[in-house]
Amino acid sequence: MNANAPKSKSSDWNPERTLNVLLAGIGGQGVLTASQLLAEAAVQGGHDVKKSEVHGMAQRGGVVTSHVRIGRKVYSPIISSGEVDLLVAFEEAEALRWRPEVRAGGTLIVNCLRVLPPVVNLGLFKYPDDPLESLRGFTGSLLPVEASAMAIEAGSPRLAGTILMGAAAAVLPLSVEHWEAAIGTRFTTREIVDQNLKAFHRGREYALSSSSLPFSPEGRR
Repeated sequence: MNANAPKSKSSDWNPERTLNVLLAGIGGQGVLTASQLLAEAAVQGGHDVKKSEVHGMAQRGGVVTSHVRIGRKVYSPIISSGEVDLLVAFEEAEALRWRPEVRAGGTLIVNCLRVLPPVVNLGLFKYPDDPLESLRGFTGSLLPVEASAMAIEAGSPRLAGTILMGAAAAVLPLSVEHWEAAIGTRFTTREIVDQNLKAFHRGREYALSSSSLPFSPEGRR
């Protein structure tokens, strides 16, 4: 565990209720791996977790989403419309697509990346001119993250999902220790584990350096 990691501010999450996290992106971006990391970190923290996934032509660049619900006792894996507490979008247009699902005062973390899906290349759909600019009117907490660029700098574009999970860790009620345990469980070789640990901390430290997020005190542990 990184004892010198930045301290976090407090959030208003009530542990008595279920926390709803929606991850959304394009096939091949690692959305499902990231959701597995989140679910495992929550289990490591002693929480009940339910998770569901929609693959949507994932192998062809289609939309991939995962619902992750965390609480003392969770009965359904599906988040009700408009009840998302945290949306982690792996691509800008997907952030715009799923923004209406976020509750008032919720949090949106978005990867600064644009991926044109097949329907755009076929001329069946027009990609938004500037998704990030359209998100500026979001009334909750918004954090754009250059996760894909950071991942390439870190040695592999596959690390973008872990960087985004690091950013998400700043607002989720899960300790760094539990995230690190999840990474150690999810990945097999020491080299890959170390790469993902570094990526996680880079994303988390980036988020903690922002003044726009309601940070969780769990990040102190």
